[in-house]
Amino acid sequence: MKKADIFEFYRRLAELNPSPETELQFGNTYQLLVAVVLSAQATDVGVNKATRLLFEAVKTPQQMVDLGEEGLKQHIKTIGLFNAKAKNVIALSEILVRDFGGEVPADRDTLVELPGVGRKTANVVMNCAFGAETFAVDTHIFRVGNRTGLAPGKTVLAVEKKLEKETPAPFRVGAHHWLILHGRYICKARTPECWRCPVDDLCRYKPKTPAPKGKRTNAGLPSAA
Repeated sequence: MKKADIFEFYRRLAELNPSPETELQFGNTYQLLVAVVLSAQATDVGVNKATRLLFEAVKTPQQMVDLGEEGLKQHIKTIGLFNAKAKNVIALSEILVRDFGGEVPADRDTLVELPGVGRKTANVVMNCAFGAETFAVDTHIFRVGNRTGLAPGKTVLAVEKKLEKETPAPFRVGAHHWLILHGRYICKARTPECWRCPVDDLCRYKPKTPAPKGKRTNAGLPSAA
């Protein structure tokens, strides 16, 4: 995709949703970190349901440690891989209390050393909590990057590096949100809804999916809830 088209691609998404946010619900940076760890191979909706009562009771790493692994499991047992996730959340909470005064470090390299925190999770936290220009590539962004031609790559890291290189300055902080929302609601895995896509003319995907009977075209990108 040409530089001018990349700029226009983001400009249109930004115009439809000027202040994009993660759909995960949280009250502070620590809760964000926990929510993102829990969201691996799970939906944001499912995580939000599981953390609603949890986050009313647990707002700090020390409170999570006090809750304990078994107590945490009772809150998140509806989420896939909850046993392993509970173990990781308690372990990372203990490290935050012991080594960081209960604070989440604003450093990606430090974050990825925490149990259960990979590069994607660290990128989300850095972006959402600290406003860093990071690109957390999940299945949605990987698909959108390759399908549209915005950031083609054979691996998640290759797509991330392409986005880092090609995303224009005005859109770097919000890019990861716009692309996730676009992939989640419009550029869907099985059948992309090209008929209501605001950037369909910039996208290399063919053939374009036609509009179902009675549906209007270019309805736009939903805002995060």
